[in-house]
Amino acid sequence: MPKQVYIETYGCQMNMADSEVVGGILSKEGYEITHDISRANILLVNTCAIRDNAEQRIYGRLGYFHAQKKKNPDLVVGILGCMAERLRMKLVEEERLVDLVVGPDEYRRLPLLVEEAFAGEKGIAVRLSRVENYEDIVPLRTDGITAWVSVMRGCDKFCTFCVVPFTRGRERSRSLDSVVQEVADLAYRGFKEVTLLGQNVNSYRDGENDFADLMRRVAEVDRTNRVRFTTSHPQDMSDKLIETIASNKNICKYIHLPIQSGSDRILKLMNRTYNVEHYLQLVDKIRNAIPGVSLTTDIISGFPTETEEDHQMTVKLMEEVRYDGAYTFKYSPRENTKAWYMDDDVSEEEKGERVSAITALQHQISLELNQRLIGTVEQILVEGESKKSAGDFTGRSDTNKTVIVPRNDERPGEYVNARIHSANSATLFGTREHTNEIRRVVVEEDVA
Repeated sequence: MPKQVYIETYGCQMNMADSEVVGGILSKEGYEITHDISRANILLVNTCAIRDNAEQRIYGRLGYFHAQKKKNPDLVVGILGCMAERLRMKLVEEERLVDLVVGPDEYRRLPLLVEEAFAGEKGIAVRLSRVENYEDIVPLRTDGITAWVSVMRGCDKFCTFCVVPFTRGRERSRSLDSVVQEVADLAYRGFKEVTLLGQNVNSYRDGENDFADLMRRVAEVDRTNRVRFTTSHPQDMSDKLIETIASNKNICKYIHLPIQSGSDRILKLMNRTYNVEHYLQLVDKIRNAIPGVSLTTDIISGFPTETEEDHQMTVKLMEEVRYDGAYTFKYSPRENTKAWYMDDDVSEEEKGERVSAITALQHQISLELNQRLIGTVEQILVEGESKKSAGDFTGRSDTNKTVIVPRNDERPGEYVNARIHSANSATLFGTREHTNEIRRVVVEEDVA
C-alpha cells in the first residue's frame, strides 16, 4: 500500500503553491497525499518565517506532531519552507522535533530524504539555488475554481526587515512559455481564475519579456478566465504593466501595493527604495488609468526608531490613499536581516496600540468604500457555499471584494451579476441582477 503524506501549510500564497509542487514531486514517486492526518505515515509542515507569531504557531504544531511520533515511532515528521534554513540545526539536532528539514529549493530531494528517514537517517537539505524554479514540475492540485501559479522565486530587494532573500534566495523567473502552458492546462481542467505569484512579480524577466508581457499572454489564454497577481513592489510598477491591466478586461482591477510606512525616514531605514511622494504619484497614475481599481497594502508598525510622528505620517497616508484593505503587522526582528542589528526600541505596548489604531482606521475606510458600492452591479465568480448560510453563495468581484448572493441554480465557477444592497467593512451583499450588461459604477473619491 502506498505511503500516505499529510501536508500542513502556513504563511503566504507562495507556500500554498510550494505545497502543491511538493505534492506533485511525491505523487510522481508513488506516494499518496491525504487530508486525513490519522492515515498518514509522513507528516510535513510547510512553514513561514516572516514573523515571530507565525513561527510560534508552527512550533505548537510540531509539538503535537512530536507527540504523535512518540505513539508511532515509524512516523516521519518533516519541516519544509522558510523556517527550514533558519532553524535546521535547532529542529533536528538540539530539540529533535523532526526527522528531516528541507528548504524551498531542495524539494526534488524529498523522496530520497523521506526513504532515508524511514531507515532512521536524519536529513537536512537547505541549500539555496540561483536556478531552481520547478517549472517542469506539475503541481498536484485538486480540481477547483482558482489556482496559484508561481512565476518566479526569491527576491533581490533586501528590505532590512525581510528574511525572504535569506530563506528563498535570489530572484529567478520561469520561462514565459512554461507559465502560459500551465495556465492553459488549468483552463482546460475548468479552473476559472489564476493568480500569478512571486515575492516581487514586477521583477519577472524571461529574455526580452517582462511581467507585463507575461500578464498579457496569460490573459489571452482564455478571455472568460480571470487573472490576478501578487505581490508588487512600488519601485518596479511600470507604466507598461499599468496599461496592460487597464487594457485587458479579464485582468482583475485589483493591485496589492505594499507601502509599509508613511514616513520617508522609516522607508529609508527599511531600504524600500521609494519615498512617499513617489508612491502617491504611482497611486494617482494607477487610478487614472484603471477607474474603479481596488488597492490594498501592507503596513508594519513599530519598526526600530519609529516615533509617534512617524506613525501619524502613516495614518495621514492611509487617509489620503483610502485603501480598500490593509494587512497590518507589529514589527518583529528576523535573524540575518539588517534590522536584526538595529535597536528594537519600540515597546510591544506601543506597537500594539499603533496597530490597533491603524486597523480601526482601515476598518472605517473599508466600510465607507464598500457602502459607496450600494446600488452598483458587480460581476462575481461564484466560489461556493457561504460559510454562514447554506442558502447563499459566496464569490468575488474582479476588485477582490467578497460578495454574498442568494443561492440559485448556478454552480461554482459560473459568473453571476449581483446588485449590491448592503455592505460591511469586509463583505458586500447582493441580489441577482438578470442582465447581460455589467455596469461598474465608479465613485469619485473625496480627497481628505
